[in-house]
Amino acid sequence: MWFKRKPKNRRLGREQVLDVKLRSSQVRAARTRMGAIALGALFATIFGLYLVYRTGDWALNRLVYENEAFAIQEVDVQTDGVISLDELRRWTGVKPGANLLALDLASVKRDLELVPLVQSVSVERILPRTLRIRVAEREPMAQVNVPRPRPGGGVDLAVYQLDASGYVMLPLDLRQRAILLNQPGDALPAICGVNSTELQPGRRLGAPQVQAALRLIMAFDQSPMAGLVDLRRVDVSSPEVLVVTTGQGSEVTFGLADLEQQLRRWRDIFDLGQTMSKAIAGLDLAVTNNIPARWNEASAVLPVAPKSTKPLRPRKKHV
Repeated sequence: MWFKRKPKNRRLGREQVLDVKLRSSQVRAARTRMGAIALGALFATIFGLYLVYRTGDWALNRLVYENEAFAIQEVDVQTDGVISLDELRRWTGVKPGANLLALDLASVKRDLELVPLVQSVSVERILPRTLRIRVAEREPMAQVNVPRPRPGGGVDLAVYQLDASGYVMLPLDLRQRAILLNQPGDALPAICGVNSTELQPGRRLGAPQVQAALRLIMAFDQSPMAGLVDLRRVDVSSPEVLVVTTGQGSEVTFGLADLEQQLRRWRDIFDLGQTMSKAIAGLDLAVTNNIPARWNEASAVLPVAPKSTKPLRPRKKHV
């Protein structure tokens, strides 16, 4: 009797358990509602932003990119060279009526500058209907003649041109020119001894001999020898010297450096020969002291071929 246990209030215990379970279910339900609300708000926000984007995109296309008020009516092209304007317009790939604001200017600029004859291009929009393009061309300074076998037999000469920096170009077709070629007296000096595998249009020849030959050709036009002899050929096959052949039959050897000074020495020796009624047959200007020279009778030397007045642009100043 003393050890008899008091009966427990089982009902009270069950109520506490039920209460705990009820609170847990309420918390889960509340969390579910909050998650659903958050997902709904996120979806509504994304959908709203999508609607705004689609509406803005439609309005932009309708009012700008498809607006006939910005249809290109004029492609204003100017160049400092001899390429015809119609040919440059064709190379741009821009069609009349295209939308000016939708046009990719960088693509137009890139397409033109991929042409080896073109050095640089600027492109700009002139609202509402004009595309303005300014082209700076590469000016050929010399040419390289490469013999190629003809399929039916014989040999043809493939002609490449080089600008002052050594970029390789193919001669411009007569139909692509705005200005016709001059007469044979204005033929470009030829550079020989170049590796023919390097002659790829758009590629720059960086060999020291080729670069020195181009500097010599440019310096010659401003030297005291200009107008006295014709510069016909420059041989760059030797790694240390340039061998120049003139239209009067002289052969002059140059070192790769101090070209202006060597040209002045050439004029001094030329004038000395005139006083003796002699003409230079051979001269080695790469030697600084006791310059070797060979002479011909002046009467046996061909006169300088007269050059026609060039109707082309002024020669660029190359840095």
